Amino acid sequence: MRPRPLAGLVIAVTGGARGIGRETAAHLARAGARVAIGDRDAEGARATAAELSGEVTGFGLDVTDTASFVTFLADAERRLGPIDVLVNNAGVMWVGGFADEPESATARQLEVNLHGVIRGVKLTAPGMLARGRGHIVTIASAASKLSPPGESTYAATKHGVYGYLSGVRAELRGSGVRLSVIMPGVVDTELAAGTATGAARLLSPADVARAVVAVIERPRFEVTIPRYIGPSTRWLNVLPQPIRDALYRAMVPDQVRSTAGGSARQAYESRNLTGTDTPGAER
Repeated sequence: MRPRPLAGLVIAVTGGARGIGRETAAHLARAGARVAIGDRDAEGARATAAELSGEVTGFGLDVTDTASFVTFLADAERRLGPIDVLVNNAGVMWVGGFADEPESATARQLEVNLHGVIRGVKLTAPGMLARGRGHIVTIASAASKLSPPGESTYAATKHGVYGYLSGVRAELRGSGVRLSVIMPGVVDTELAAGTATGAARLLSPADVARAVVAVIERPRFEVTIPRYIGPSTRWLNVLPQPIRDALYRAMVPDQVRSTAGGSARQAYESRNLTGTDTPGAER
């Protein structure tokens, strides 16, 4: 299959002010796409858009608010044209023992990571269906398949994203609208500050951005980074439970242990999850 050219495509990226979203927007713009980035930090989104080369425009966007999402999409379409691709990237993560997780952090992860994706799909897919084409790419996590200690709620949201997209994909079969879910391991962003990588290497935002470009060029549903995570999880799941548990302990990081007593996550979590600091970008 020939790669689909990105030149001229209108692509919207949520959580685009920094981290994975910023790097994804940069890669897409360099490939010739017309990019709209939305972020809870509206000034940050506009500043990022001004700094990147190519055609990039920044807007305010709160993925937990339907009116905000509708406005973002409408403004992006007025400026750039109908949206060909939505990249659901915005996400938040609280790390620690399940019993210590503040209720506000639990609610925030569910609303941003899961409901934000559902909202994005429901708001963009109808227009794509009417045109008979479109692509929704969601940045999930290897936690869609695994559940590291210390990330129980985060993993639950990512399992939910995978399940939701699987069902919607079945409904959209034959419509011309494609879905993709990208599941990276630990990425070197503020969201993952202070966490461990386990057996896998630490990824860069550029690793994820390249995967987004590649999956738009050649659509497929599941993408894991590193690639071996997908086959490994399928293979592990056929093993007896005691052997599976031992291998998971060897491969998957214990994030309760890795973050115990540290302060590396304090600023991020207070800003994005517990409401004790100035709001900022999510991923």
